[in-house]
This record gives sequence, C-alpha cells and structure tokens, in this order.
Amino acid sequence: MINANILKIASNTKYYGLKNIYTHRASVKNKKCGDIIKIELSIKLNKIKEMRYETSSCIFCQASASILSDKINLFTIKTLKKDIDNMLLIMRGENKLPDKYMSFKELLNIKNLGRYDCIMLPFNALIKALKV
Repeated sequence: MINANILKIASNTKYYGLKNIYTHRASVKNKKCGDIIKIELSIKLNKIKEMRYETSSCIFCQASASILSDKINLFTIKTLKKDIDNMLLIMRGENKLPDKYMSFKELLNIKNLGRYDCIMLPFNALIKALKV
C-alpha cells in the first residue's frame, strides 16, 4: 500500500516539464522496472540553481524527483556522490537521517528498501548529468 504522503509529494509538479533551458541534462532508465527520467539542470558558479524533470515512472520515482527538484540547492556538486552513497545506509537504518534530508523522510526508510532503485533514479540522473 502506498503511503498517502508519498502520493501528495509526487503530485507536486512545480518542476515537472522540460523547458530546453539547461547547462546539463541526462536521461536514465531503471533496468529493473523500466522507469525513465529525463532531467535538465541549470548550474551557475558551480551551484545547481534549478532542476526540471519528466518521468515515465512509478510513484516512488516521481516523489523522489519532486523532492530533489525542490531541494536541489541542498546538494553541492562537490559532496553529491558522498550524499547519495549515504542514502542507502539511511534506508537500511544504518545511519540517521541528517536534517538536510528531512524532506526525503517518507521515502528513505527501511519499508521502502525494495523500491530503492526507483527512489534513487533521479539521483542517478543527476550524477550522470554532472559526470561525477
């Protein structure tokens, strides 16, 4: 059963829709389930200013992309890979959720561990776009 809060998060489409205005972009497909995400990033002075996305995906991927787009300024290019690696540990309950990830609380927990690849697809697209 999908949590009602995850549905609410996924329904936020403020950053949904590509505008073809970007400095970086990527498209990634989840090999396990077939979800697809396309992202566009606007970067200025080594800071990610905006992320836009389009998906053909499950609700978990949509919710993750929605939060990531809204909170993209919390992630620096310099620490992005380390931050993303930490998310698996958080989902397994091995690390505590840092304050900057609180928006991801509904997604990053042990009960969603089976949907890890779906939740991480927007992050994988971000890594691909930035080539980190």
